[in-house]
Amino acid sequence: MRLDIRIPIGLLFGLLGLILTAYGAFGPHDVYSHSLGYNVNLTWGVVLLVFGALMLWFGRKGTSTARLADEEPEGRAMEEVDRVRGHEPGPPRA
Repeated sequence: MRLDIRIPIGLLFGLLGLILTAYGAFGPHDVYSHSLGYNVNLTWGVVLLVFGALMLWFGRKGTSTARLADEEPEGRAMEEVDRVRGHEPGPPRA
């Protein structure tokens, strides 16, 4: 299974950022008198949205470049070195 952990993290932060941004934009504005008129929900909602988008982008970028070791010459060479050193069993029997 090739699921990158950054994808669910990006979805989680993106959803939380969307909820917080919507509440900051459309919620009651009189509650911000406690924070000197500064809309903290809107600001941190946007920050969470950006972070979630970055995690999704990095997750998709990392997943698309991941390849199995036996698909590349370098990977096959490293597996052969590990097999010779006794760290890995030999090739599977068909």
